[in-house]
Amino acid sequence: HKNLNLETDFSHVKPSDTEFVSGGKRDFFQYRDLGVEQATHGKVLAQLVRASAAPDKGTGWHIHDAQFHIVYMLKGWARFMYEDQETLVSAGDCIHQAPGIRHYLFDYSPDMEYLEVAGPAQFTDIPVPAPFDAPAPKGWEQKPV
Repeated sequence: HKNLNLETDFSHVKPSDTEFVSGGKRDFFQYRDLGVEQATHGKVLAQLVRASAAPDKGTGWHIHDAQFHIVYMLKGWARFMYEDQETLVSAGDCIHQAPGIRHYLFDYSPDMEYLEVAGPAQFTDIPVPAPFDAPAPKGWEQKPV
C-alpha cells in the first residue's frame, strides 16, 4: 500500500485495536476511534459512540461546522430535536445532519450505540439559543414515545 501515491492512507482497524474511551465531546458518551481521521489526515472522522450515563440535560441546542455529518444507529435509540421536529432514531436508521441544522440530542437508551461519520474530523459544536422547546429526557426506566 506504500507505493500508490494516495491522498489518504490505507487503514484497517479491528475491534481489538481501539477501545471505547471517555473524554470526547460529551461526558455521558464513550467513543471508539475507527482510524479514519488519521488515515484521511483530518478530512473525515469515523467513530463509534455509545451511552455511558443516563440522559440528564442532553447536548443542548447547537449546530456543527461540519460540511458532512451522518449518524447510523447500530443499537438502541436516541431522540433528537431537528429544528421543530422531534425525531426518534432507532437501530438501523441513518440520518444526515445537514450543515447548519439546529439540533439537540435529549434522550437515549442505555444500549444506544451509533456510527458517526463527519468531515472535517475536527468539527466543533456551536451553541445556539433554543429555537423550540425540547421534551425532557424520560430516563432509562421508560420506552421512547
